[in-house]
Amino acid sequence: MVPPGDILLLLLLPVAAAQMTPGSCSGCGPLSLPLLAGLLAADAVLSLLIVAVVCVCTRPRDRPTQEDGKVYINMPGRG
Repeated sequence: MVPPGDILLLLLLPVAAAQMTPGSCSGCGPLSLPLLAGLLAADAVLSLLIVAVVCVCTRPRDRPTQEDGKVYINMPGRG
């Protein structure tokens, strides 16, 4: 369930956006197309790298159990 404060923030977001005047950014320059494409590509590569690291860290590892060398009396075939 979403906390009530988050719902209020989402409801007030359009009101805050309507209060901003277009071009109110001082000192902001236009983004060129190659720069924008580079930022998008870097974001995609970094996101894929994060996903790969998470997948590698969370995959189950095949470790031999330490009980393989033990001999059990009631288990034929293990010694």
